[in-house]
Amino acid sequence: MIRVHHLNNSRSQRVLWLLEELGVPYEITRYQRNKATMLAPDEMKRVHPLGKSPVIEDEGRTFAETGLIVEYLVERYGPDLAPSSDSDLHWRYRYWLHYAEGSAMPPLLLKLIVDRLGMLAFPARKFVNSQVKLHLDYLEAELGGGPWFLGERLSAADIMLSFSLEAARVRGGLDRTRPNLFGFVERVHARPAYRRALEKGGPYRFAE
Repeated sequence: MIRVHHLNNSRSQRVLWLLEELGVPYEITRYQRNKATMLAPDEMKRVHPLGKSPVIEDEGRTFAETGLIVEYLVERYGPDLAPSSDSDLHWRYRYWLHYAEGSAMPPLLLKLIVDRLGMLAFPARKFVNSQVKLHLDYLEAELGGGPWFLGERLSAADIMLSFSLEAARVRGGLDRTRPNLFGFVERVHARPAYRRALEKGGPYRFAE
């Protein structure tokens, strides 16, 4: 059975959601962030040297990095959550799958750091905010009026993008002035599989 090493308030919530969408049985080992540093506990380093989440174990294999985990799970257990390789949507799917961590998250992480540093990081704040706005405007236009980034059907790319947009809603200024993205997050949170993942994963501030 798949084991998910799950850190609270982290990217691993996406993995739980994906597994619920796939209907694949799994077990969870929970870890709590250090309240002072907000980092993962040292126990996670026993699972992976970097001590980060998510990490999954499946049939003797250990996988880290959300993008790889999502690709592995979809290819092995749920190809319906990805367009076929001969589909016109295949490369758009692959693009969003990698864009989520490669392009969308860095400005949001920088914003978190800048906001915590306060006045010390004041010169950088304008640049970081402009980058967050640039990406949110881009995503708002790309999503358009459709429910999901590939159109009418949910894909694993939407699951990958969900954490970036949840984080943007909490700390990046995403609100109802961007109705397409705001609606996307609301649709994510309304899915029964997402709700089941929350029940199993425990408190998750980005769904509040």
